Amino acid sequence: MSNTIIDTNFNFPGQKNLYKGKVRAVYNINDEELVMIATDRLSAFDVVMPKGIPYKGQILNQIATKMMAATEDLVPNWLTATPDPNVAVGHLCDPFKVEMVIRGYMSGHAAREYKAGKRMLCGVPMPEGMKENDAFPEPIITPATKAEMGDHDEDISREDILKRGIVSEEDYIILEDYTRKLFQRGSEIAASRGLILVDTKYEFGKTKDGKIVLIDEIHTPDSSRYFYAEGYQERQDKGEAQKQLSKEFVRQWLISNGFQGLEGQTVPVMSDEYIQTVSDRYIELYENITGETFVKADVSDIQERIEANVLNYLKNK
Repeated sequence: MSNTIIDTNFNFPGQKNLYKGKVRAVYNINDEELVMIATDRLSAFDVVMPKGIPYKGQILNQIATKMMAATEDLVPNWLTATPDPNVAVGHLCDPFKVEMVIRGYMSGHAAREYKAGKRMLCGVPMPEGMKENDAFPEPIITPATKAEMGDHDEDISREDILKRGIVSEEDYIILEDYTRKLFQRGSEIAASRGLILVDTKYEFGKTKDGKIVLIDEIHTPDSSRYFYAEGYQERQDKGEAQKQLSKEFVRQWLISNGFQGLEGQTVPVMSDEYIQTVSDRYIELYENITGETFVKADVSDIQERIEANVLNYLKNK
């Protein structure tokens, strides 16, 4: 797929360093601001798939920037500009080394742990007698340590985070508060679109002046799981799988093809036809989550387009 962006190696004016995550490339400009480029890489089970998904980076970036605008009255965020469909620019932050995962429903990783007989997740109890995809009595926060590319994120409890000094108690109280507020707002936005926000993760950082802000992505299909609200209860009552909007469909395809990111396993080959269906699903996700029609950016030369737009922004800001 030549119309995708898998990697970037730009050299922008004032560039101090480049950090590459599983999906995003982050350029430090003059130790003042960050230029974050959402690539079309697809990550599942903490493994980056060999081929890119057309328009995926644009979709993630545009959902995240819309959701930041829709929550900035509740929680401050790092974003200052979006000079390109795949690019977000914001304040340089020192990221916290934890991802704040919050779950309203017992799905995905939580359900897999529950099926294995566990009734505690990250030090938080899960009630007996629950079925997969049931709502928790109250949303639970189940943090994860942030892994480097190629490593796995790991569950961690609030107690361990504080004991190991990963985050101070004073800061952690703010992170929990912000996480709950964002999830509440995200759930309200989802409900207005006929969706249920099942679970999601937020990342936070500190600006140079010590302010805690939301960073990275928010309420995207890569960081969140959504169900269709219509028919949810009926499907639960019948013990049927929920109709969902997330990249869980990719995980399920990988599992059915013998891959769960475990040692010794090989990533199955994704045909161009399958990749096209994944791209179509991401566009469907975008339109359902935002309530807007997706407008495809020009992908005839994505690298050149991004470079030109970022250089123009840096020159004229």
